[in-house]
Amino acid sequence: MKREDLNHTGAHKLNHCMGEALLAKYMGKKKLIAETGAGQHGVALATAAAYFGLECEIHMGEVDIKKEHPNVVRMKILGATVVPVSHGLKTLKEAVDSAFGAYLKDPVTTIYCIGSVVGPHPFPMMVRDFQRVVGIEAQEQFHDMTGEEPDHVVACVGGGSNAMGLFSAYLENEDVTLHGVEPAGISTKMGDHASTITYGKPGTIHGFKCLLLQDENGEPAPVYSVASGLDYPGVGPEHSMLHELKRVQYGVAGDEETIDAFYELSRLEGIIPALESAHAVAYALKLAKENPNKSILINLSGRGDKDLDHVVDTYGLPEDKK
Repeated sequence: MKREDLNHTGAHKLNHCMGEALLAKYMGKKKLIAETGAGQHGVALATAAAYFGLECEIHMGEVDIKKEHPNVVRMKILGATVVPVSHGLKTLKEAVDSAFGAYLKDPVTTIYCIGSVVGPHPFPMMVRDFQRVVGIEAQEQFHDMTGEEPDHVVACVGGGSNAMGLFSAYLENEDVTLHGVEPAGISTKMGDHASTITYGKPGTIHGFKCLLLQDENGEPAPVYSVASGLDYPGVGPEHSMLHELKRVQYGVAGDEETIDAFYELSRLEGIIPALESAHAVAYALKLAKENPNKSILINLSGRGDKDLDHVVDTYGLPEDKK
């Protein structure tokens, strides 16, 4: 596993947030504005703002505020203003809507620090390039451990920043099979999952074109995932391209198997993963059974501190079900 969960603030997000804050300083900006789903991007950006002496405003859906309470507290302690978003499904898409609206009121002194490889150019490229450090480190570390490249590389995909950062190191090596894992939620019914590449079609959201889950009117469809960082109806445009080129295989993991993987990794390895990352773990467990004696590199993009209360309150401990 690539241990991005050991990063300061608990996830890969700090890689691009420090870069975005440095860019803001260079441009003479005074305030960072962003959305957050699981709160990992919000915490990382609040940390970068504190470090570089900038103001920070984080927009977060009310549903996610309740699910990810520990990260909300962390953002406030770090000095950020957390803006609750109460319209629509009150999750990640609406948080992006709200943050964009706030940014447009003062684009001169503020900068929008997007949380994934999404949005209009140059955001997807910027975030990908800041996250390339994940792939560079993973390639070096895996080679030091094994003397070779992995057979399979697995990462969860919501917007897709952690995956794009890891995949970037292996895109030119056709011998390495790349797997992006989307949230299958609780069913294939629209509104019960966020499997954008699996069920979406070309569309436009938040200023960029990608594969998009859409309703009968072509508007972004409602989405759901147990992982707040994955419940977005769109996906990074580069992921959409890699799917069409068949360079990356995109699969799914549902809520139930994700929760099982969350507990299994915790009990077997002493590592509590973020629910987002647990999707990749769940998929890798299936992949391992299908590919005995093959090596699998999993991007453990975040740790599960933020998810503990929600998981235990909603699903209970494994022994409670016996």
